[in-house]
Amino acid sequence: MAETVYIETTIPSLYVARPSGQLVEAARQRLTRIWWDEHRSDYELVCSQTVLDECERGEAQMAARRIALLDFVPLLDLSPEVLAISRQLVDREIIPMKAADDAVHIAVASVHEIDYLLTWNCKHIANPHNQRRISDCLSDHGYRSSVICTPEELIGDDD
Repeated sequence: MAETVYIETTIPSLYVARPSGQLVEAARQRLTRIWWDEHRSDYELVCSQTVLDECERGEAQMAARRIALLDFVPLLDLSPEVLAISRQLVDREIIPMKAADDAVHIAVASVHEIDYLLTWNCKHIANPHNQRRISDCLSDHGYRSSVICTPEELIGDDD
């Protein structure tokens, strides 16, 4: 069975985004496209309704492209346990209230025992300063954290 990857909103957002003139953002776009086009078939992809809801925001044409990219990706259930854990991540101030959807991504990936949570959100999700606190919160609920990583990290050094 293939390893599982939860696709967080920044992945389809960067994949379909107009080319950036900023060096770091352009590199992230390129790495996202490389991972999606060349490596995603090595994994079983999943996401949640929260991802689709976030992808629908913004310019209609770009939103449609983001949603279309995820058309084949199965949705994981946002169970009461997922919502309770995401509330705890916010209540413990691990994830700020304004980024509550980020807490949902972390919780849904962990509750469903997804191997990797793929994201470019390094402010709240793939933030090394938050990793232990995220892990402790999940552990308090009997879950382990998915490996939170960027496409660059999941590509590895094979290429």
